Formats: sequence, structure tokens, C-alpha cells
Amino acid sequence: MAENQASGLLSATDFEFRHRFWLIGAIFGAGFWLYAFDHVNVVQWVIDRTVGEESSRGAAIARGFFTFSALLTLCAAMIRTWAAAYLRSDVVQDPNLRVETIVADGPYRHVRNPLYLGSILLGLGFAFLASRTGFVVIFCGLTIFCLRLIGLEESRLEREQGERYREFCRRVPRLIPALMPRVAASGLKPEWGQAFLGESFMWGFFVGIAAFAITLKIVLTWIIIGFAMLFYIVRSYVLQARRKAAKAS
Repeated sequence: MAENQASGLLSATDFEFRHRFWLIGAIFGAGFWLYAFDHVNVVQWVIDRTVGEESSRGAAIARGFFTFSALLTLCAAMIRTWAAAYLRSDVVQDPNLRVETIVADGPYRHVRNPLYLGSILLGLGFAFLASRTGFVVIFCGLTIFCLRLIGLEESRLEREQGERYREFCRRVPRLIPALMPRVAASGLKPEWGQAFLGESFMWGFFVGIAAFAITLKIVLTWIIIGFAMLFYIVRSYVLQARRKAAKAS
């Protein structure tokens, strides 16, 4: 099919998929590193070009932008948690690509790649904390990388599942969700506890950016996000150790 052939041109490598967490982190790191050359925050740049640097409305406008940023991050956390409730967090965080089945419940009835949609929304929301060039690098870089990962997953699913997956692709859009479900529910039950635990780092990002929208103090934001990322890394290593133990037994 034409859509999947086009996605194949953008397909990531197995290395990129296995190390996607660290590569996404590198995209964010590169975006914020650009503050070394571009010292102006993108929101401050917009304020300077509209109401002026000395305007009394500047702080209110900044809070408006960062509130919008927090709402984007909230949407990202909600979408990814909804998806993880059906796909399971151990699959979401598995370094190996899993294509043995097609999940067509929950958000997957509206959009084929809700996890990557959530990641792109996170990138857009978080990019407002970066400089002008950093904003472009984070949002565009993360979007391109997610499209590459989607290309890899969809090409493997088509190869493994054949016509069943091609029919799913014809019905369900890739990244822009349909308002109404496009496929019938298969009866898969969501597991919300493990989903919230697995996506806790996304909720940490939301809390961090929301705190910045309220206080405009970046230190608190980095502390919250730092703890969220540390928890994610520790949990990922625990899951990896459990998978190795299960294979060994």
C-alpha cells in the first residue's frame, strides 16, 4: 500500500528503536544546548516582537504560553497513559520491537500511533522552554524521529500481520485521531495501574511545566522533571532485569 511504502522510506533502524529513549533525550539535550549560541527564549522572543520587552503584560503573556505548553503536555500524558493501558507498559518500554499482535482497542480505535502522537505533543509543549533555534530543533527533530520509528513499526507489522494490518491501516489514521472509532472494540480490558506507573515520567513533565507556568521559576521545573526521569530510568532497568530473568528461566 502506498502509505506504508512511503513510511518505509522514513523507517528507523533497529539500533534507533532499541535506543529510542536516549536518542529522544539527545534531541532535547541538543535543543537546550543551543542556548549557548541563541540566548533568547522563544516565548520571550514572541513577547518582544509583539507587546515589547518592557510591557507590563509580558509576564501574563508568558504564563499564557506556558499554560498552553502545560496543557499540551497534559494531553500527551493522557494519550500515552490511555494507550499504555491497552498495550501494557512493559511492551511500551521494551527495547525490542513487538509485532506479534495488533492492538485495536482504546485510543487505537481512533489513531494507529497514539504513543508517538503523545511524544510529539510533549516535544511541542516542552519546546516552549527552549530558545528560538532550540524550539525548532526539539519539535522538528522529535517529530521526524517519531515518524522514522512509525515507519519501522508499521513496515514490520505489515510484514508480520499482512492483510489484517493493511485493513487496519485503511480504517484508522496514522497520527491525526478520528473523532469516532474506526474499528470495533475487541474487548481488551485496560490495565490502568501499570499504565499510570509506566507513564509516570510523562506526568512528571506535566507537573514540572505546570509549576513553571505558575511560578516562572525554572529550577523547580528541572527538579521535578529530573526526579521523573530518574524514576523512569530505574524502572526501565528493573523491567529489563525481569525480562532477562524470565528468559533465563
